[in-house]
Amino acid sequence: MKFSRSFLALALVATGAITAALGGQQPTGDPFSTAIRVVKPGLWVIPGYDGQVTGGNTAVRGTPDGVLIVDTRFGDASKEILPKVKSVTAQPIKYVLSTHSHNDHTGGNPLFAGTAELIAHRNVRENMIRGKQAAPPQVVFNDEASVFLGNVEVQLKYLGRGHTNGDAVIYFPDLKVVHTGDLVVWGKRTDGSLLTPFADTDNGGSLFEWLPTLDRLLQIDFDMAIPGHGPVLTKNDVRAFREKIATLRQRVTDLVGTRVTKSDFGKKLKTDDLNWPFPQARLDAMYDEMAAR
Repeated sequence: MKFSRSFLALALVATGAITAALGGQQPTGDPFSTAIRVVKPGLWVIPGYDGQVTGGNTAVRGTPDGVLIVDTRFGDASKEILPKVKSVTAQPIKYVLSTHSHNDHTGGNPLFAGTAELIAHRNVRENMIRGKQAAPPQVVFNDEASVFLGNVEVQLKYLGRGHTNGDAVIYFPDLKVVHTGDLVVWGKRTDGSLLTPFADTDNGGSLFEWLPTLDRLLQIDFDMAIPGHGPVLTKNDVRAFREKIATLRQRVTDLVGTRVTKSDFGKKLKTDDLNWPFPQARLDAMYDEMAAR
């Protein structure tokens, strides 16, 4: 079978799209554009900027034997996925991979549960069942798994805790691209507020363990990264995000080590140079995790 004419046309302009993506620039406008766009030939992204309006970034990997997608956004936003996939290939969606359990990345799972195989880390299934979320994955893995479709291999890697305890990095080795889920976030939400990393301790997340997880991610041979939210990034962008996580973790550790009170912790923690404004609930979670250590 052949891809649609749209696939061929988009492949021809892929070089220009990649060049634009490498700049890490976010589209302007309100809301931000969610038009499907080429990452590399055969791989697209349906952009997602937040957990309120769009949900997360959905990756679309086309092959002659079917389509594999990563993350299904949430709510009404998930209804955009199928028509956008059909705009670039006539092949059916056969596999749905989830980077983690949060509803802005798995809310569209019920739309695909009857026609595609749902795959995620074992902890994603457990977290979704505990949270009474619909359509948890039917197939789970512990450390690493691969899906083969149309002579294309897509790898699922569990590198450790960070955003949750079930974060999977999805690796497209033939294209040297990763989808990081919310282990990496970048830019702004559609309301203009800044995206910040969130260690969801209720679902096993950890700011302390996030750093070594990112170090393992950077050992993978990739040159482009689709974050959980925001524009397509370079590997250097991911390194920059890693450095900011390292700085944040050290500052939190040092500050808690001074026996600062929880009520004063948020006032004394310096994050303005990181461009990460944290709500009180997330500051409290950071304090509690480090104080427990």
